Amino acid sequence: MTLPASPLRSFSGKNKMEEDVRIDKWLWAVRVFKTRNQASEACRTGKVKTGGQAAKPSRVVKPGDDIFVHVGPIIRSLRVKGLLKNRVGAKLVEDYLLDLTPQEEYDKLKMLRETNYEYREKGLGRPTKRQRRLIDRLKKPN
Repeated sequence: MTLPASPLRSFSGKNKMEEDVRIDKWLWAVRVFKTRNQASEACRTGKVKTGGQAAKPSRVVKPGDDIFVHVGPIIRSLRVKGLLKNRVGAKLVEDYLLDLTPQEEYDKLKMLRETNYEYREKGLGRPTKRQRRLIDRLKKPN
């Protein structure tokens, strides 16, 4: 026995809810952050901005939104191409976001990695106290 459809019951609101995606969940799903907790924390601390304002973790994203994310020493500029709720593989990320980050930001990141890089031959073990002092002197001149 089936019940008659109620005129008060509307499924349009439910479909709308299924289309909404929170910004923290979207940032995690497109692999900007490793965990959803990190994405939420970045939103709470003001490292994620949309429309010139800091975005709360519960903000809903829509296709075409521009998002600026402060990740480490660089600021990534992203445009939402599509919505998704579950994390996708790295190869599929380009279907859901457009990376608008200028090349200078990535160059800055590369330079920082190269300047703080120490190379030791395999098998040499830990540096001695004298070697550590020399390394520290090279890294921090006065």
